[in-house]
Amino acid sequence: GMAGQVILEDGHVKNLKYVSSVNVRMSHEVQGCADRIFPYLVQEKEICHTLLVSPPRCGKTTLLRDLIRQISDGNAWISGRTVGVVDERSELGGCWRGVAQNHLGKRTDILDGCPKAEGMMMLIRSMGPEVIAADEIGSPEDVHAMEYAMHCGCRILATVHAGSMEELRRKPLLQQLVRKGSFERYVLLGNQKRVGQVQGIYDERGSLLYREELPGEQAC
Repeated sequence: GMAGQVILEDGHVKNLKYVSSVNVRMSHEVQGCADRIFPYLVQEKEICHTLLVSPPRCGKTTLLRDLIRQISDGNAWISGRTVGVVDERSELGGCWRGVAQNHLGKRTDILDGCPKAEGMMMLIRSMGPEVIAADEIGSPEDVHAMEYAMHCGCRILATVHAGSMEELRRKPLLQQLVRKGSFERYVLLGNQKRVGQVQGIYDERGSLLYREELPGEQAC
């Protein structure tokens, strides 16, 4: 990421000049980081529609990456599924010339550098995914594409920025999906103790299923 003076063209950002600061983020994988939460995301040997929720820099992309790998390859909880990944910012697969440099599983198809909404529709029409994964849902088009995928029988894994479940429920973009119970699991992450701390796993009704043990407490 970069900051500086923005150059506009027809009301849209075209470029930057006089760059004043740079933010370098290194994509990396942490295989096995989803092990603890995976049992809570499965019902009757099927992965639940799951939304990973956190503020920036709390590990939701890293967690999503490992969930994709385990769903694709299969584990003790489910057999392997075909997974379609829309990697708009090349952060999940870290692709080089179309080939993922991170391990996303042997049954995973990746659309690298593709807008999320358009990519989800492309995968449904041509690749026959059982699960679709996308990072950082942020537009009405993204939400519409997710709903369409759900109605087509695909399971959805996605992430979104929010600091709490209350904040998520107040987001105009996702209010309707939350109210309807479209997502069966919500995983809320934080970084108070460490990056990727699981503050809670909730079902579609908002009931707490699991949270990490804090000092002096017992985990659910």
